Amino acid sequence: MTKEEKVIKRKNKSRRLKLVWSFMRGSKAFFIISIISALISALIDVINPQVISVTVDNVIGTEEADIPAFVTEWINAAGGFGFFKDRLYIVGGIIILLAAIAVVFQYCNRVFNTKGAETLVKTMRDSIFSHIERLPFSWHMKNQTGDIIQRCTSDVDTVKRFLSEQLTSLLRTLIMLVLSIYMMFSMNVKMALIACAFMPVVIIFSVIFNMKVEKQFTVCDENEGILSAMAQENLTGVRVVRAFGRERYEREKFNKQNEKYTGLWIRLHRMFALYWSATDLVVAIQVMFIVIIGAIMCVNGEMTAGKYIAFISYNAMLVWPIRQLGRMISEMSKAGVSLGRIDEIMSAEEEHDKPGAIKPDMNGDIRFEHVTFNYDGCPVILDDIDFEIKVGTTLGILGGTGSGKSTLMYLLNRLYDIPEGNGRITVGGVDIADMNAAWVREHVGMVLQEPFLFSRSIAENIGIAKDDATLLEIRQAARIACLDETIGSFSKGYDTFVGERGVTLSGGQKQRAAIARLVMQKTPIMVFDDSLSAVDTETDSKIRCALKETSAQSTVILISHRITTLMHAEKIIVLDHGKIAEEGTHEELIKLGGIYKKIYDIQSMGAEEAV
Repeated sequence: MTKEEKVIKRKNKSRRLKLVWSFMRGSKAFFIISIISALISALIDVINPQVISVTVDNVIGTEEADIPAFVTEWINAAGGFGFFKDRLYIVGGIIILLAAIAVVFQYCNRVFNTKGAETLVKTMRDSIFSHIERLPFSWHMKNQTGDIIQRCTSDVDTVKRFLSEQLTSLLRTLIMLVLSIYMMFSMNVKMALIACAFMPVVIIFSVIFNMKVEKQFTVCDENEGILSAMAQENLTGVRVVRAFGRERYEREKFNKQNEKYTGLWIRLHRMFALYWSATDLVVAIQVMFIVIIGAIMCVNGEMTAGKYIAFISYNAMLVWPIRQLGRMISEMSKAGVSLGRIDEIMSAEEEHDKPGAIKPDMNGDIRFEHVTFNYDGCPVILDDIDFEIKVGTTLGILGGTGSGKSTLMYLLNRLYDIPEGNGRITVGGVDIADMNAAWVREHVGMVLQEPFLFSRSIAENIGIAKDDATLLEIRQAARIACLDETIGSFSKGYDTFVGERGVTLSGGQKQRAAIARLVMQKTPIMVFDDSLSAVDTETDSKIRCALKETSAQSTVILISHRITTLMHAEKIIVLDHGKIAEEGTHEELIKLGGIYKKIYDIQSMGAEEAV
């Protein structure tokens, strides 16, 4: 690893630690109480073997007491060891009391840890979702929805499990480790050295395992994202899959990826099995040595029976943290990968306005001034586009597939920003790049060729643009979009539930619902991006007439392949390979005898043949 790579890795770790700390707002107090409860429980666990040791050696037996002075004073004040020998039930009561206190604090640990974990998950999901909502449109185009969902669910749960189940128990583990070793050395140095001799083996093995499992888990996590994206894509496009009879192909494709994903996890769990088996073997050998050597030392009089029992208890406490360390390292590897994938989202730069972004009047002339644009890594889509739309007029845009029609509207709506030096777009003489992006989108309404409808009722989908929309307003908007009569034929009317992405409606009904939604928005600039393609010519004409009456003050932009939709616009431009090939009114373009005239003739001939 080069020096620069090390610096980058160190910066990434630092940023991710800060990210985790920011996620823990609201849950820190819960985790602190949980850790304190765990520490108290651990201290009681350490005290219990000492109580048993004193009972066996000093209360029941006659060994010389080797306990702290304050404990001896307390025992003497109570009546000495003889007092407790005659009343062993008191010792039993003390052990039960300590166990009960430990149970109470273990309960507090679990409860507050769960509260902290669930609060953490909520904060993480809220933060990630909020951040995603503020990311630019270009980011969403580069990332698969299924993979994003997987990061917001599975990866979030992986990080939560590590923080709640492993990291919060770290202090308890360390306390038990330190106190166990201290107690063992205070009782018998030789036995303690034997017990600790096995620790480096387990630790080294854990570090090696961590390096291997991190790479393997990264591959598993990435393939889970691919599988999620594949499932999401197929479920969303189920009608297309069935319409083209692609069920078998998509099923085989999914099965192949699922088989690969399953194989990766099996391989990972083989590594886990090897690791746990190996560590269990090392631990079992260590316990065997302690039991055998301790028994020999007891027989030879080098260790008392009470201390032998206590030592075995402390050794068990020592073994558990060492094994827990391995689990913690493996979970840390997985959490590190998941946190890295979440960090990729959180470190993506949010969409932002220029300092001092303004909110001017949007009722003005629209001007595209020598605009040139291309998507990342793609050829030029728009080449020196220059035209003007007078306020309150209608502009028609005609062009072939890939000519840049939709891109023009994405730029006007600021879904993409024009790079510096590639021209500009102004409304009322003000560059939209100097405006607040949310303000621009609030005043530039768009209806796309394939509108998106939410899994809600028709009324909710139409009224989504207005918080306090009444049913009367929704019905009026639906009438303008020639949809009210159709909705009236549904058994539940405006309460009819629309399936995911509007799957229960036809293409024309979805387009008209989206038009009604735009009418509800009442924006000064209205864009219809081939949004009447799925309706018949008569309905197309009715919708345009109704729109003209209700939005006479709005500037309307119509994008269409249908000449009849564009012919009444005050101005029409024809795009060809990203350039304006022709510009003028319907009559002017017919006289010009260019692309527009050829398309008009073809469509007219088709209409005559249909008649």
